[in-house]
Amino acid sequence: MTQLSPAPAVSTPSSPSLWGNGDFLRFWLGETVSLLGTQVTNLALPLTAINAFGATDEQVGLLRFLQLVPYLGLALLIGTWADRHRRRPVMLGANLVRLVLIGLVPVLYGLHALDLPVLMAIACAVGIASVAFDVSWMSFVPVLVSGPERYVEASARMGASSSAADVAGPGLAGVLVSALGPPVALVVDACSYAVSVLSLLLIRTPEARPEPAARRHLWRELADGLGWVMRDRVLRALALIGFCCNFSMITVWTMFLLYGTHDLHLGSATLGTVFALASIGGLIGSLIARRVIARFPLGRVYLVGQSALLLGPALLPLAGGPRALMVAVFVFSFFTTYLGLGVAGVIIVSLRQAVTPQSMMGRMTAAFRTLLFGGGSLGGLSAGLLTAHLGGRGALTVAAAGSALVVVALVLSPVVRLRTLPSGPRQPAAAG
Repeated sequence: MTQLSPAPAVSTPSSPSLWGNGDFLRFWLGETVSLLGTQVTNLALPLTAINAFGATDEQVGLLRFLQLVPYLGLALLIGTWADRHRRRPVMLGANLVRLVLIGLVPVLYGLHALDLPVLMAIACAVGIASVAFDVSWMSFVPVLVSGPERYVEASARMGASSSAADVAGPGLAGVLVSALGPPVALVVDACSYAVSVLSLLLIRTPEARPEPAARRHLWRELADGLGWVMRDRVLRALALIGFCCNFSMITVWTMFLLYGTHDLHLGSATLGTVFALASIGGLIGSLIARRVIARFPLGRVYLVGQSALLLGPALLPLAGGPRALMVAVFVFSFFTTYLGLGVAGVIIVSLRQAVTPQSMMGRMTAAFRTLLFGGGSLGGLSAGLLTAHLGGRGALTVAAAGSALVVVALVLSPVVRLRTLPSGPRQPAAAG
């Protein structure tokens, strides 16, 4: 393997560390708790469908599709709307909606008023609220931090939170689902959104009201956001490869859940343990990302991280032998994927924030969410269909082969030739 040459030294930021930024720390804490609760829901919702209603492979895939499809249909629209408003009130409203909807599931289940169609409708409605929150938070973080030189640090901390939630969440979900049953376990997620709402209410950093443009035209602004991403070589490559990576990850995750539940008869606690141990890779990746980026060229680090993400699933259909060995291979496969995601994710978010001005941030984020989560929603749907027709192991083999092919496009990407972050945002050619 060719040794990577070190990148140019990174200048020491003049602004204080984010450890002294109380508002960022409050937001970071609230989002960390919220992400932990979301991990419980990610496991508890499909297991509720399977255990409580005997959902088929296709129905589980449809449930995962409905969770994510709002990103495909609404992210650009909501992102354009969010660019016209302060982000904090949007995030508060979104989390209040998610708190109520997730809290409804155990209540309806206890009243014997929950069935599979209602569960799918709630999942889709939660997805819509998630779109509103997600297109806003990434635009809100630059308001809280002191300048572009802190974007990598902020992205690394948010990535560490996501990875820490990935580590603790599945294991906690497995224990809660086993002890309380899938519907009741969702109470934890509802409480996590309450914590996030409180943290947002405590933030005191003023957020400027977006300046009104001379002319507001919704469809023009939608086109501006998508065009901003597609005209820039780096953003376009990040978005298209991200679509493929998300398609791969959600496909493989959903297939493995079905394979482990139906074919291998793994319990909820075992499935949660697999994802929890594997997700330590994501935590490690996000924690080391800043040092690795400072030591090596940015593009090379991105290449290695994304390659690990795309090649990790190849081990899943090969696992065999005693159950303990098989589970160990599953853990290592997902560990490799999450490790790559932890490192690459910091680079991706930092690049997006570094080249995009605040006036375009919501629309840029929405364009990415449309492509990334659109890929994820299609991945969930295809996972259910392929598993139903090919069986668990056959479907995982097809998914792993398709994921590996994306490495070819990754090698040709202009992102891999970058050495450092761009110095500042480019300006849009015309106002939206």
